[in-house]
Amino acid sequence: MFNLSWGSFSRAAGLMSLIGLAACTVSDAAVQLPDPAVDISVAKPGTTETAVLAGGCFWGVQAVFQHVRGVKQVTSGYSGGSAETAKYEIVSSGTTGHAESVRIAFDPSLVTYGQILKVFFSVAHNPTELNRQGPDVGTQYRSVIFYGNAQQKRVAEAYITQLNAARIFRQPIVTQVVPLKAFYAAEAYHQDYLKHHPDSPYIVVNDLPKIAALHRQLPGLYVGN
Repeated sequence: MFNLSWGSFSRAAGLMSLIGLAACTVSDAAVQLPDPAVDISVAKPGTTETAVLAGGCFWGVQAVFQHVRGVKQVTSGYSGGSAETAKYEIVSSGTTGHAESVRIAFDPSLVTYGQILKVFFSVAHNPTELNRQGPDVGTQYRSVIFYGNAQQKRVAEAYITQLNAARIFRQPIVTQVVPLKAFYAAEAYHQDYLKHHPDSPYIVVNDLPKIAALHRQLPGLYVGN
């Protein structure tokens, strides 16, 4: 899948070591999770709900949820800061309060909010990493659930409590659960990044394994392109 000019054996060996390390990180993050004990009831067909989540670089998180049954649209963007600072170059400083986020529009008759969170915690990112995700470091890569109403807050907090009590992960979950104040769509070149750059080394190493894990671990929620 790589479309690279290797240059020398040492450079190739170095990149393969990086790939192996990243693959281990993804493998550790992709875990089998129970269904949420608390969830929002299935809604009537044809309705649309929205979830806003942050879990590291938005490229991979967007791509994962684009493969989830019942998801209508996923947009990469920024949440947690002001409109004035919702620009990639500024957010990348880690000083804006923003986290790279995704807004997920979904049909709750096909996938529940609790199932969205199950995908988020199991394969979309590692919820035990504080202010980082894989190779990306900074508060803009923190793990956050931005809830839109009291029901979403209740489901999110209950699921985190459930997973921590079951000791599913080796470390405690550090995901923040905070109210959604605003979501700002990211620049056009960040949208559908994996679809446009499937051979990018960053995508191959960090993000394609997440989609493979979704297909493998949650086949009932997976849809292809």
